[in-house]
Amino acid sequence: MKIGTCVSLSSIESMPEKLATLRENGFDSCQLIAWNTTIWTDENAEILKQMLADAGVTVSAFWCGWQGPAVWNFYDGQITLGLVPPEYRQMRVQNLCDGADFAHKLGITDVVTHMGFIPENPNDPNFAGFCVAVRTVARHLKGNGQYLLFETGQETPVTMLRCFEQVGEDNLGVNLDTANLILYGRANPVDALDVFGKYVRNLHAKDGCYPTNGHDLGAETPIGQGKVDFRALFVKLHELGYHSHVTIEREIRGDQQLKDILAARDYLQAIISEIYGE
Repeated sequence: MKIGTCVSLSSIESMPEKLATLRENGFDSCQLIAWNTTIWTDENAEILKQMLADAGVTVSAFWCGWQGPAVWNFYDGQITLGLVPPEYRQMRVQNLCDGADFAHKLGITDVVTHMGFIPENPNDPNFAGFCVAVRTVARHLKGNGQYLLFETGQETPVTMLRCFEQVGEDNLGVNLDTANLILYGRANPVDALDVFGKYVRNLHAKDGCYPTNGHDLGAETPIGQGKVDFRALFVKLHELGYHSHVTIEREIRGDQQLKDILAARDYLQAIISEIYGE
């Protein structure tokens, strides 16, 4: 089981330094976090593919962003995030298909995104339209031999499962963000595996606390200092036969980010070695 981290694909020019830093710190896998849609060109794909090969870095997944507003709270998030808001849906369907095509040129199979605050009520008129949009993207990715992964957080596990059933495509999966389910107050990530465990294809190892008010997400913490029980998580993942990537995500900036990532790697490796014998 490979432990990697996230690398922001903000520009092609910045990638050699980022990949070098990745390798200097003992990582050889990452998720590419890509919000800059303007660099998803054929030329850049060829350049980046060579950079990754030269650096000896495996990309576990392509985290595909989309255009338009994005507010990460419980109020404005409802009307700005993912494919849920109808006014941005068509544009973002195209963004996801374009990003997936770029990832395909890099040889990346798994494409991840946040879908937004999926309606929990299946009778909500917006739910059906949302599912049509997801189906459109999933079918496009299927043509590339790719999977469309929902990153957990904004929806309950049952809501995500219901969406998968409604969309009805066999290339849907989960990028389990271990903290997001807690930060959004949606579920405990260990228990959530009882609902959608068989769909998990990648995970963000992250930690945090539950919300303390009705407007803002809970606080992210260094791994091992929040509410995620990583030992119980990996026990359950092992039972489910999960042997894929573990991607550390620490959403802060500055020198402390790398310090926390390296500490998280050691913390997680000890648990994985105990449970998986690796």
